[in-house]
Amino acid sequence: MDKKLTQAILERIRQYHRIILSRHIRPDGDAVGSTFGLREILRDSYPDKEIFVINEDSSEYLDFLGKEEEQLPDEAYADALLIVLDTATLGRISNSKHRFARETIKIDHHIDTEPYGDLSLVEDGRASTCEMVAAIRALYPEELKLSRRAATFLYTGMVTDTGRFRYREVNGDTLRLAAEMLDTGVDPEPIFAHLYLENFDYFKFKAYIYRKMKITANGVAYILIDDAMQRQFGLSQEQAGTAVSFLDSIRGSLIWIAFIENKEKEEIRVRLRSRFLPVHDIAEHWRGGGHVNAAGATVFSREEVRALLREADRKLKNYKETNTGWL
Repeated sequence: MDKKLTQAILERIRQYHRIILSRHIRPDGDAVGSTFGLREILRDSYPDKEIFVINEDSSEYLDFLGKEEEQLPDEAYADALLIVLDTATLGRISNSKHRFARETIKIDHHIDTEPYGDLSLVEDGRASTCEMVAAIRALYPEELKLSRRAATFLYTGMVTDTGRFRYREVNGDTLRLAAEMLDTGVDPEPIFAHLYLENFDYFKFKAYIYRKMKITANGVAYILIDDAMQRQFGLSQEQAGTAVSFLDSIRGSLIWIAFIENKEKEEIRVRLRSRFLPVHDIAEHWRGGGHVNAAGATVFSREEVRALLREADRKLKNYKETNTGWL
């Protein structure tokens, strides 16, 4: 980690009385965990400062972590420092008032396709933004305090963004920092219960996906979750999007995709995942981006769904013809 840059970030934090933390829209565990975790670290370390987590959407399945603060008036941003976490582009910041802040700091682990902020700390090789926050804290242990509450938020984000520590970006640093979180007294069992226990109806949805999923000629597994399916199982957009993880264990299928219809916005959200070969370039071609092996995009018609699938199928065909050693 760039010590000079982290020192500059810490100096900015010292200078401001009011600090606002934001993250990306449609938040995942890393987005919520990193903002909540950093909020607790800053509140414990600088009790005289005003520290807020402010965003304009929420995540039902992460409600167990707690609530964010209410939006502040425009003038409150004029002398505030905004720290945006886990958000690659300005358009995905879940706080429309971000532009009013006096200064902005970006802390993120996605591919830096759109640099922004007065200071920007991006490490796309990190497994999670929560890991980055934990690493920054570890550089300044005398100043930045780590409570069990803060560690619980950061550990939750690490768990969710690494698929329980099984993705390629996980390394020794990831596990050592996770161990530091556990050493504060974090109890993993309730975290995993909140994250992974599901209602019986959700298992019926999962079984339905296994009956309806399809696979292309070269092994791209996919599912289209249309509006009717969402209504049939009473799914939120967020719950529907989790279906991409149901397709991740098919032998020979190195790319798997979920298409989630959003009738209200007249768009289809795309969740792309892969093993061994990158898919972020496909996402970028279709109005999105993300990580090398986990990305998101947006299409606006069934024809665009088919075109994206053809692109993914060609990419997988070429990979299989020119590489060996994959399962």
